[in-house]
Amino acid sequence: MSQLDKALRQFEAVEANLVKLENLWNLLHKNIPVGIVFGTNNIYEDACRSYEHILTVLPFIDGWKPIALPCTLDEIAQGRLDAHEVGVLEIELELERKIEQPGKELREYRFRFNQKRRKVIQNLVLQTSNEIDQLLDRLQKIYPIDYEDEVDYENEEYINKLQEIKKKKIEDSDWQTLGNKIKQIDVLLGSSVPRPPRWSDMLRHISYAQINDLRDIVRFDWPSVKKGIKASLYATNEPIPIEINDLAELVVSNSSGSIITKLNWEKLSGENFERLIFNLVTSEQSHENPEWFMHTNAPDRGRDLSVYRVYRDRLSGVIRRRVIIQCKHWLTKSISLPDLSAVKDQVKLWEPPRVDILVIATTGRFTADAISYVEKHNQSDSAMTIELWPESHLETVLASNPALVAEFGLR
Repeated sequence: MSQLDKALRQFEAVEANLVKLENLWNLLHKNIPVGIVFGTNNIYEDACRSYEHILTVLPFIDGWKPIALPCTLDEIAQGRLDAHEVGVLEIELELERKIEQPGKELREYRFRFNQKRRKVIQNLVLQTSNEIDQLLDRLQKIYPIDYEDEVDYENEEYINKLQEIKKKKIEDSDWQTLGNKIKQIDVLLGSSVPRPPRWSDMLRHISYAQINDLRDIVRFDWPSVKKGIKASLYATNEPIPIEINDLAELVVSNSSGSIITKLNWEKLSGENFERLIFNLVTSEQSHENPEWFMHTNAPDRGRDLSVYRVYRDRLSGVIRRRVIIQCKHWLTKSISLPDLSAVKDQVKLWEPPRVDILVIATTGRFTADAISYVEKHNQSDSAMTIELWPESHLETVLASNPALVAEFGLR
């Protein structure tokens, strides 16, 4: 058994106890009477004993764990009676806070638990996702998933052949491997990450194992599933490590010297470069409805990001332009005219709706002939504009967004 597998087994055991505590608390909470009520309740008393017993085996998370125990019914009744006789509102509120404290601590523990579990599985889920990309890429090269792109509905022989193709069983070891990889992700996600849209559709298509199922997985299920997984794994509210306790220390130190303006693009993976661009356009008020598609090397027709750029004018109103952004994390190679032409030729695959602006963002540069071509193209009568975002442009844009620079560790 691997260390990761052992860790997951421990997380599962802890969660089993946590779920028991959460269920017990719900039971206890329902049995807390309204008002001042003295007496016994066997269900409540047994639940209190079980709660205390399970709480003792719950492990710490970063040195913290719940310690508050449910109040007894007599404690609640006596406390409410005393508070009523004194007639001080603050005393009544303090008692109610004490009654609710176990539930509050359980919610805090659940939050910390989910955080820790996501950190354990993050890298492996992304690695497995990329392996699924590669498997789907190989499978669609073997099996014709584009069988309906140009359908001749008047040709009966063609229609019959089409039906045979759609229902043909996939007999390939990669299909079995694909199913196993998806099961691995299912286990890794556990309950700390919700299943994304089309998850059940994908499982159904895996079980049927026909060419039309592969087609649906490639075109619909997996893009939606992977997008949902990424959104769940990367919580936007995670703190960035800081090396000082008080910013006044930086002022007192009277810092001087040169400033590094070049960003350390080598620290980014191709996938994190896409995340950076996605976060960048999301932070702009002039951009709406951003969508993050699959991995750059996946069989998704090359799309990385889609967003609408909004222009507001008092005279003409609001105008929206559809933007497709291709992210190329190229550190040692400049984007040439053939590379640019290949991306431009794919535009028709991304429509409808119409693409108004094609952006190519890179951590590298563009060759002179590529830049010259774009300048001539944008001066023509073409409805689509092409924008080039080289590393120098991105560094300028990110200079006014230091939070993203810190989040992705680019300094």
